[in-house]
Amino acid sequence: MAEFSTHVPGTFSWAELATTDQKAGVAFYRALFGWDVNEQPMGPGETYSMFAMRGKEVAAASAMRGPERERGTPPHWNIYVTVASADAAASRAQSLGGKVIAAPFDVMDAGRMAVLQDPTGAVISAWEPKRQIGAKILNESGALCWSELTTRDPKAAEEFYAKLFPWTLKHNAPSAVMEYTEIHNQGQPGGGIMAMPPGMPDAMPSYWMPYFQVADCDAATEKAKGLGATVMVPPNDIPNTGRFSIIRDPQGAMFAAFRFAAA
Repeated sequence: MAEFSTHVPGTFSWAELATTDQKAGVAFYRALFGWDVNEQPMGPGETYSMFAMRGKEVAAASAMRGPERERGTPPHWNIYVTVASADAAASRAQSLGGKVIAAPFDVMDAGRMAVLQDPTGAVISAWEPKRQIGAKILNESGALCWSELTTRDPKAAEEFYAKLFPWTLKHNAPSAVMEYTEIHNQGQPGGGIMAMPPGMPDAMPSYWMPYFQVADCDAATEKAKGLGATVMVPPNDIPNTGRFSIIRDPQGAMFAAFRFAAA
């Protein structure tokens, strides 16, 4: 079990689904991962769906906001990174050439956050915890285990994030089939950066995507398919690492299912 009561700055600490059909989205992920759900009121007719395992929060879902719908933004998963100060992170992001999509604001007594956009167009959130640390379970079946940036300019993205967060970036071997940069936080790998694959539509922006750990990648992929999802990348092995697939849920949000290789 990988349970947490605090996260060090730089940790990928929360994944939040923004979807066009919250009820259907919640039902899909509950069926796929066996998550429990606790609906938290957000305002008139709105709730924040907190997913949990063993009574501990692991992720959440909410309805997409009006401006996102108006821009035609597709359903997606938002990735949060723990920071010591949301205000400092927003100011730093701006000085590094990024944009502040949502200026720092308090989320009641849960924490303080800012929504940032890197110079390549990908959006990520900075989370300054107060009452809520983010995910209380990571790196086990049903929980967030990896966060990955797919970008049209890996070099620019690396320069930005290496100065924004306390990350160390580790490039794979030159002989590797595909260039990939691992993100390490205090020596622990937690995410990666890769170039946008050839053939992706020009309109596809750079984006962050969560990986959720599963006990059996093939079985989880088939289950997702049976629940109405689309398999974007069928189960594939990553040598000496594990097995993954990329799935688009019935509303259109993308995520990966991942099984670590046996030790």
